[in-house]
Amino acid sequence: MRIVDSVSDNDSGTSDTYRLGASIENCDLVAVRGCTELEPEWFQILRDIYRKPVLPVGQLPSSGFYGGDENENDTWRGIKEWLDKQVHGRVVYVAFGSEAKPRQEEVNEIALGLEKSELPFFWVLRVRRGASDTERTKGRGVVWRGWAPQLKILGHGSVGGFLSHSGWTSVVEAVQNETPLVLLTFLADQGINARVLEERKMGYPVPRDKLNGSFTSDSVARSVRLVVLDDGGRVYRDNIKEVKDLFVNNQRQQKYIHELLCHLRSHSHPTKGDRVFRD
Repeated sequence: MRIVDSVSDNDSGTSDTYRLGASIENCDLVAVRGCTELEPEWFQILRDIYRKPVLPVGQLPSSGFYGGDENENDTWRGIKEWLDKQVHGRVVYVAFGSEAKPRQEEVNEIALGLEKSELPFFWVLRVRRGASDTERTKGRGVVWRGWAPQLKILGHGSVGGFLSHSGWTSVVEAVQNETPLVLLTFLADQGINARVLEERKMGYPVPRDKLNGSFTSDSVARSVRLVVLDDGGRVYRDNIKEVKDLFVNNQRQQKYIHELLCHLRSHSHPTKGDRVFRD
């Protein structure tokens, strides 16, 4: 499920883990971004643990609207120009969200793995603030150091795989665009998300050392080639298409929202509404 976890203290001195537990303990309802068709067993587990209603709100797919900012449009034009020159379904899109920050040695292994895969790649690596810039790698890859329109990139025909941290928004956007996933997790709920995706053959996790959790450039290279190219990875390419309806079907998504609103109305009080923890 989409549960954020952290053992570190924030500026208040209270850990996010404690805040999460206190929120769940003191709320009347838990709303989860997900659907029972995809994860029925996990919803039941949460209900058994929390002993209170746990309602799905659907996958909340992105609308694809990025606004009319001229700089964003210029950014996309430059990216699209490069993507248009690539072979259909061969580009590996790489992004790990705004919170997952790989260590330098991990960045090195990812970079070497992408090079060894011999596949073109577009890597969003936000290592500094400021204007976007690109670094060309032997004419085959782009390292993009700024904001990038992820949904548009995933929707481009040249993109054939997504090396992702398994953050759920990224997962939903990958499914929307039928882009198979290579999973490389770092923190919070990402490991749980990856386990669900692996069980359903929607994504393939980069193998890690069982003792220290490290991964190698060779494992990165083999993983992306498997998902994007190899016959053995066809199951991931097929399954990501088969589950799409669970993520983007507007009628189903509206049904979840309607059921949540009905529950809130039926349990509301004249002077004080229900306390709701939104997972």
